[in-house]
Amino acid sequence: MKFQSLFGSLKSVVIGMIHAKALPGTPLGCLNMLQIVKEACHEAEVYLEAGIDGLIIENMHDVPYSFNLGPEVCACMTAVCSAVRHVCPTLPLGVQILSSANQQALAVALASGLDFIRAEGFVFSHVADEGLLNACAGDLLRYRKQIGADGVQIFTDIKKKHSSHALTADVTIKETARAAEFFLSDGVVITGAATGDQADPWELTEVSQSVKIPVLIGSGVTYDNVENFLDANGMIIGSHFKHGGHWANAIDPERVKRFMAKIHHLRKQQS
Repeated sequence: MKFQSLFGSLKSVVIGMIHAKALPGTPLGCLNMLQIVKEACHEAEVYLEAGIDGLIIENMHDVPYSFNLGPEVCACMTAVCSAVRHVCPTLPLGVQILSSANQQALAVALASGLDFIRAEGFVFSHVADEGLLNACAGDLLRYRKQIGADGVQIFTDIKKKHSSHALTADVTIKETARAAEFFLSDGVVITGAATGDQADPWELTEVSQSVKIPVLIGSGVTYDNVENFLDANGMIIGSHFKHGGHWANAIDPERVKRFMAKIHHLRKQQS
């Protein structure tokens, strides 16, 4: 399986989140690129020291998000991702570009030597706080083929956080996962209702029993609840690793070290 080949494990892989500071041209942007890159690399070093299994870089500080991104976003994210790759030459790395800039993320991943992206709106339409988001699997996978990025895995959110799914209320999360698998997703991501909110362990069980591709948890994993998610193939963790458990704060090295010490202990118990 490609997931196991990348991460060296099939269960409870921990992927730390680097929230790049607001990029130039965004409403909260106040730093230059040297400062943004330096901060991202510092966080990568903290994660490395704690023994993280992988990292993903995201432009979450670029609020409010837009479907119409300028070329400067790709340029800036490529600079950040390339610098983090230099700090972490062998660690599995990924990128997500908000909002739903999945083709742009693929281009950045290819240019920066990254291993995966996290994609929104892969199958089925939904209403996000940015507006109506339509499915993109057909175009996205064709684009991956066209640019020669077949080695970049695509992990896809299903019934995504910060969104209304009334349009697909008659489609269960299990059916959504099966659709993503049928449309050649490399793995599906389950979340809570918002950033930092715990995902539903029951949904993890339902989806894991319904598909053969990896299932990742994309929000709300903490030191206190991680036992509920050990059966997930991966856990993307951002908020819990920040001071006070809030995504917008600086990374807290002690939180990362404490969590990774616990996960290593739990893995030994399982083996």
